[in-house]
Formats: sequence, structure tokens, C-alpha cells
Amino acid sequence: MSKTMRAMILEAVGRPLHEAEVPEPRPGEGQLLVRVRACGVCRTDLHIVDGELSHPKLPLILGHQIAGEVFEVGDGVVGFSIGDRVGVPWLGSTCGHCHYCRSNRENLCEKAIFTGYQRDGGYAEYTVADARYCFLLPGAMSDLEVAPLLCAGLIGYRCYRLTGPGERLGLYGFGSAAHLLTQLANHQGRQVFAFTRPGDEAKQAFALELGAEWAGGSDELPPEPLDAAILFAPVGSLVPAALRAVARGGVVVCGGIHMSDIPSFPYRLLWGERVLRSVANLTRSDGEEFLRLAPEVPIRSRVTPFPLGEANAALAALRGGDIEGAAVLVIG
Repeated sequence: MSKTMRAMILEAVGRPLHEAEVPEPRPGEGQLLVRVRACGVCRTDLHIVDGELSHPKLPLILGHQIAGEVFEVGDGVVGFSIGDRVGVPWLGSTCGHCHYCRSNRENLCEKAIFTGYQRDGGYAEYTVADARYCFLLPGAMSDLEVAPLLCAGLIGYRCYRLTGPGERLGLYGFGSAAHLLTQLANHQGRQVFAFTRPGDEAKQAFALELGAEWAGGSDELPPEPLDAAILFAPVGSLVPAALRAVARGGVVVCGGIHMSDIPSFPYRLLWGERVLRSVANLTRSDGEEFLRLAPEVPIRSRVTPFPLGEANAALAALRGGDIEGAAVLVIG
């Protein structure tokens, strides 16, 4: 008789997840069977549920910020053993031979497969992952602490690197990614200016507690021009707001996988060699670099835990902006 496991299943776009007993997956060649200990809840999960990311695998187990341990090793796997603590990120696999993969830009591979979107993820007791795209996790961080690093941290770090060396950094949307990057920026001697929903005094106080130089509403200008800004809030109207806030030569990075339409804005906001760019996905080198760096800072995740069966409540809290830091499902 095949083994079963508990999982939260998305059967159709726009519908709540439902808890079910499903067959436990088996690892194929080059794969790991991972016992999930914790799985972060990401805004990308909401974009999938809401249909803003098209054509997900259905039925689907969401979740791409997976912290767990290797339970079984498939044929041909090297570098992992049973019992190793591993992280499974958003980038699940790539083709390995296209122009992007061969030029260290595997994040842009047109044949990439993504965890918790085109293959089942971590809202479950077990998951299967391509071993080549998994990370060994730092021992100094608990499963709950490290789970948000596997998307909010990794893709946030890619955004952060692309802002350049400027001293004054604006973060629009003070959620999971921003609260991690604030700690890194402080460690590296940069000043953080945090932008929240107008009137969200609790998030602004949280930002100041973590070391932000200033915190205010996204409808405000910072007290001094910024060298760079990252947009984590998926709100297109924040693009001209951020361009208005950065100085000449400043960089604005859009860090989300989905964003509402960007309104028209006068060319003078872009002029002065300001740069507007997006970030797509992550590379394995991003992950390896950030996971080495995180314990050195050290980065501490502020986490609100939810049992696996309360995944819908976690998604609702994230949608409502009620999470301070990151929401994480505790499995087991």
C-alpha cells in the first residue's frame, strides 16, 4: 500500500485551498524527497491563487520557501545525504543549455520550472525537488527563521545587489523581503527609508525598530533624495512615486513577479540617468551567496507561524497586510 501525506490543495483558481490526504511523492533520478519542516507563505502564492500568474499546474500544492530535511535520495544525486537540512526555492529547474543558462542568467530561462507553480511545493508534509536546485541550509538558523530567506530573502537579495553601492535605499512595501534586507543594509552601512501603506503606523514602527532611518507612507517623499529604491509592493502607481524619490543617477528596481499597471508619468521623472528595471526569479549563485551571508549579519526573520491546516488563514492575513515580517506554515 502506498504511503499518504497531508497537503493543502489548490483545485481551481480563485478557490480556497482544501486539506487532503494525497499519495506521498517518490523521488526520481536526480531528485530528493524532502520532509517539509516549514514553508514560507509568499505574495506569489496569492498571485497564483488569484489567477494573476496564468496556467498553474492544477491541482497544485503551493509553496516555494521550503525548509526541511532529506528523507530519501534518488539515483544519481551527489552532494546530499539523508538527514541533511535543505532549502527548496522558487527556481525548480532550468534547461541548462539555452543562451540565458549559458550566460549565468538561468533566472531568465524560458523553459524554467518553478516550485509551487508548475510543480508541487511545500504546503505539504513531503515534497520532491531537483537536487541541483536545492540549498544546504545554515545550521545557525531554525527552520522557521530560514524559510522566508528562500524567496523573500533570495529574490530580495537579487534586487538589493542591482541597486548598486548607493548609501540611501528606499524600500516600498515593508513585508517579508524588506524586513530581511533592512538588516543586511544596516550591516553594510546603508541607510534604509521604509515606505508602507499610508497610515500604517504599526509597520512604520516595525521598520524603525529594525533600524530604518525613516519610515512613512508611500504617498510621502523621504526627507532626502534616495540613491536607489526597491518596490516589493505590487502596485504600479508606486513606480513614478519611487522615481520622484530618487536622485539623478538613482535606480528603481521592481522586485515582484506581478504588478498592477504602471500609470503614465512625465519623462522628467526618468531623465537625469535614472534607471528603472525589473528582477525576475533568482539564480543558484544568488542563493548560495545570500545563504552564506545571512548568518554573518546575522539576519533574524520575524515570523508569524501557522499550522499547515490554516494555510488559508495565512494567505488571508498576508493579503490584508496583517503580517509583521513573514508568515510561515509549520509542518508536522
